[in-house]
Order: sequence, then structure tokens, then C-alpha cells
Amino acid sequence: MFLLDNQLVREDWKAAKSAVSDLLGKHGAKIRTLRRWDERRLAYPIKNQKRATYFLAYFDIESGSIPALRRDLELSEKVLRHLMLACESLPEQEHELAQAELAEGFAVPPPPPDDTPEPKREEERRDDLGMEIPEFNAIDEDMGR
Repeated sequence: MFLLDNQLVREDWKAAKSAVSDLLGKHGAKIRTLRRWDERRLAYPIKNQKRATYFLAYFDIESGSIPALRRDLELSEKVLRHLMLACESLPEQEHELAQAELAEGFAVPPPPPDDTPEPKREEERRDDLGMEIPEFNAIDEDMGR
């Protein structure tokens, strides 16, 4: 599973998909299926993104190539997060779902209605002593994340 920057997928989902397949191919992975799974709001911001597009991939790779692949995924600006698990077999419907995405006329669905910007708060958050409470993003920026 790969979480990709939502804006890149909206601009050109085929290019975003090929970015993942190129990374996998670079490390000798044989891709069985690769498809857009869903676009969702994140529980917390990742690289200043509040939404991400999930790509689901089933692939075969030599175990010795996995550390280098993980390193490239961590360095990629397009991939926000990734999760790789061993899977014994490909689910029955997976191949059909991946083929449907390749059909002529397939378009990425529009963003869900919860994709509205959060309103700016006028008031500052303060604790009991009147000290300003920083937002999580500000803390992350101060720590160099």
C-alpha cells in the first residue's frame, strides 16, 4: 500500500501510478496488480498533507531488494507513506479491479465532499496561564520535520 500526494494524483493519476511502478521496477519487482484504491482524509497531517490517495499493489520481489526499495520510497517526495506485507495469494477480485482502471474512459472520481479547507481560527489557543498553545504543524516545523 502506498499513500501518494493527493495533488499529484489529481493532476495526472497515470503519472502518479507510473511513479510507483517505476520505483518497483527499478528494484526488480514483478508487478502483479497496481491500482488506485481510494482517496481519504488523513488522521493527521503527513508532510503537510491532510488528504492522500492510496495505491494498492501486489508484486513479487527478491527479499534482498527490499531494503533499497524502502530507502527509495522514504526519499520519494511523491510517496507519503508505504506499507509492505507478505501475501500468499492474490485476492480473486483484485485482477478485475485493476483491469477496470485500465479501461478506456476511466476517470479518477471527484474528491469527496469533505475535501473543504478548514477555516482559519481567529482566536489563539491559550492555556490556563495565558501562554499560547502551538498547533501541531508549528511543532513539527520547529523540530525540522
